[in-house]
Amino acid sequence: MKLLVTGGAGFIGSAVVRLAVSRGHEVVNLDALTYAACLDNVAPVANSPLYHFEHADICDRTAMDRILAQHQPDAIMHLAAESHVDRSIDGPGTFIETNITGTYTLLEAARAYWVGRGRPESFRFHHISTDEVFGSLGATGQFTEETPYDPRSPYSASKAASDHLVQAWHHTYGLPVVLTNCSNNYGPYHFPEKLIPVIILNALAGKPLPIYGDGSNVRDWLFVEDHADALLLVVEKGAIGRSYNIGGENERTNLQLVQTLCAILDEKRPKPQGSYADQISFVPDRPGHDARYAIDPTRIRTELGWRPSVTVEEGLARTVDWYLANEDWWRALQNRAGVGERLGVKA
Repeated sequence: MKLLVTGGAGFIGSAVVRLAVSRGHEVVNLDALTYAACLDNVAPVANSPLYHFEHADICDRTAMDRILAQHQPDAIMHLAAESHVDRSIDGPGTFIETNITGTYTLLEAARAYWVGRGRPESFRFHHISTDEVFGSLGATGQFTEETPYDPRSPYSASKAASDHLVQAWHHTYGLPVVLTNCSNNYGPYHFPEKLIPVIILNALAGKPLPIYGDGSNVRDWLFVEDHADALLLVVEKGAIGRSYNIGGENERTNLQLVQTLCAILDEKRPKPQGSYADQISFVPDRPGHDARYAIDPTRIRTELGWRPSVTVEEGLARTVDWYLANEDWWRALQNRAGVGERLGVKA
């Protein structure tokens, strides 16, 4: 396939780009190169004849029309988004612009491109979203594809809106779409403002390891390379108009997750004395912090035969190894605006 991947220099997008190229797909990486993007993320495939880069913003309709006409992709995999909840609390406008207006602009460009080519049945618009659109769970239960939307943050509300736009363009205009909603991703190339890289890098620097509230918030952790594998499967074999929840089947409280990371670091890079767990510090909670996310992955398992291959313990160990081996990568990103600061408390 020839794939147009938006946000392909970001964390999840770059994992999709690397895996797609390795499997022989031709990939056009479209990225605006905002603060969280890094072209080093795709360096392993950048010299491949199957890889192309377009520096553009999904809000720029003229650019979208040109890129689609020039490259003529078989499918669009739309991952470009503002995604950091704390940043959405401090500055929601960027999230509205990129996640809602940008998705609308891309949908319209995709629709014009699809109609102009004679509405090919093989074309797909794959919208990649988050389980956060479903809101917060109690101690039991899981999100299914039929769970009502109940977003709680500016980020999740903007992603929910984009999901609704994609479904509307399918039902109203017939655009052949597939959607996926994933749980929390982690792994190599994770931008260093997110929880797992923050813990690893603060631990190595001897800084406090901040945990929001009492650390009881639960997330389902999905290794990013597993997620990329699932996304390529959905864009190839997913049913038109269908949504698929993608989970890691690895629920952990934030405190459990941090304690596991500390134990891995104790083994791989021991401190002169004591444990990295001694650096754990509880900080004021995020406003509107969702208590628990958990995904029921039955649909993607039964319809497409996919399930995650990496346990959270294995994935965290591989992630720590990657950060220990790639100091040049993460040090270069630590000077970007907002990295290393506590965000999302202005509310």
